Amino acid sequence: MRLSSHTAIGVAATALALALAGCGSEASGGGGSTVTLRLGFLPTLPQAPALIGIKNGVFAQDLGANVTLKTQTFNAGPAEITALIAGSLDAAFVGPSPAITAFVKSKGAALRIVAGATSGGAGLVVRNDENIASPEQLRGKTLATPQLGNTQDVALRTYLRAHGLTTDPQGGGDVKVVPTDNPTTLQLFKQKQLDGAWVPEPFLSRLILEDGGALVVDEATLWPAGKFPSTVLVVSTSFLADHPDEVKALVQGDLDAIAILDGQAADAKVAVNDQLEVLTQKKLSTAVLDAAWGRLTFTPDPLAASAQKSADDAKAAGLLAGDVQLKGLFDLRILNDLLRSRSEPAVDSAGLGQN
Repeated sequence: MRLSSHTAIGVAATALALALAGCGSEASGGGGSTVTLRLGFLPTLPQAPALIGIKNGVFAQDLGANVTLKTQTFNAGPAEITALIAGSLDAAFVGPSPAITAFVKSKGAALRIVAGATSGGAGLVVRNDENIASPEQLRGKTLATPQLGNTQDVALRTYLRAHGLTTDPQGGGDVKVVPTDNPTTLQLFKQKQLDGAWVPEPFLSRLILEDGGALVVDEATLWPAGKFPSTVLVVSTSFLADHPDEVKALVQGDLDAIAILDGQAADAKVAVNDQLEVLTQKKLSTAVLDAAWGRLTFTPDPLAASAQKSADDAKAAGLLAGDVQLKGLFDLRILNDLLRSRSEPAVDSAGLGQN
């Protein structure tokens, strides 16, 4: 079993002042300068806007010839955000929890959420032979999440706490939560070394359809109107300050990618599946792809109203300490300008940033 180490976000945030002084993409001086934009993402279906944006050349086209796009994949959000804070990334498609944690620990200096990407597509699957009929029956079980402090990890710990079950970051408590990368989770689940896992798509549907799992909790049922952000687009504050035009082009690419996913769904599913095969060496079956796709909503709205609850949940799980202040987390001015130019409604920052 390959276990993720405790997220290094706190350590990286401590050194943030040094990173901000020298990080960010290099640009050549003078007219016609070039910029390198380093973009992180995860090879999961909730990151379909990133997958289609890269696969179909949407980002490259919107960024233009003077921007070199370099991409890097990660297993889970905390590692991705650590790379961004350390200056190895300029922007990232990531779950909201690691972004919120980095923002809080850096006292707002690390990053801004500039757009949404996807809502939905996560939940808790257990083995059918466990016959779990109530949360209390999870006591004593071993459950996996992609990484300590990632969005699914916080969601699982919050669900367990709401039903009187304790966890801790070291894997103790009433339920043992084991950070495990998603492909390894599939193997351990099949080998009956895990009782269940709270994972994003397509791993949720794969556990059900390929490994005989049972869906115990669809996370959408835990949020108002079934809406919760599973992927947002974040940018380092230094890159946003130094390269606003490139950030605008990246957000434009996000909007264009979402438009393809919504307007050309059949072709988009094929393209996303092809990109997943390139990244993971495995193409999803039609049954898995269709099931997973049905749990996802692609939207540029980062659903800012959910952020405070996410932060409070992380604090209650022992993953955040002190005063949790989120003012300034969102900078949606570029997004809303682009939405208005497309005659689409602006999105709300819920008082946590600039619209």
